[in-house]
Amino acid sequence: MKWLMTLLIALLMWGVAAAQELFFDFEKTSLGELPEGFAPAQTAGRGKLALWQVVEDGSAPKGHKVLFVLPDPRTNHGSCFNVLLYQGQQFKDLDLSVYVKAVKGREDQGGGPLWRAQDENNYYVVRWNPLENNFRLYFVKKGRRKMLASAKLKVDPQKWHLIRVLHHGEEIQCLFDGKELLRVRDHTFVAQGKVGLWSKADAATVFDGLRVKSLAH
Repeated sequence: MKWLMTLLIALLMWGVAAAQELFFDFEKTSLGELPEGFAPAQTAGRGKLALWQVVEDGSAPKGHKVLFVLPDPRTNHGSCFNVLLYQGQQFKDLDLSVYVKAVKGREDQGGGPLWRAQDENNYYVVRWNPLENNFRLYFVKKGRRKMLASAKLKVDPQKWHLIRVLHHGEEIQCLFDGKELLRVRDHTFVAQGKVGLWSKADAATVFDGLRVKSLAH
């Protein structure tokens, strides 16, 4: 009987641990479809909903499918933020990462992950823009964006790059291809929230290997 209780406790603890980490490689999603559990949105209602869909990419770092965001350049420009939010588990302190590759965009390119999102108008986001050769961390509150930190960054936009965020309490660390470029403290959003992906204006971008793990308090 004692061994059975030990096994049940072990299975329960494994289930809790598994639920605290999510990974999306988009391999099980049909081409042209939106991955299950995700919903597109638009910050502050500017522009119109971008098209988010799974496409095939032989260069993908994880498998052969990636998630592609294609905004409408006729309406999505200026301070138009294209958002994709995961509607499932929410996270507070986390280790979040995603592979990103810029495809095209005359006004903007690139993008990145977002987290602690209360909704499409309130969240943290770190993004890479190869047109500006920089890597920046922002918070968006009530639809308005404020920069927290910025670093110069010149890399090949046609290659895949890994963006990683470690957020514990008020401390935020942002890494690019394994190198820490940004570190700040901020208390704008202290509660758990949704995770997701982000691009700006007409930036057409592909994402792969989205991973999020809850950090111990």
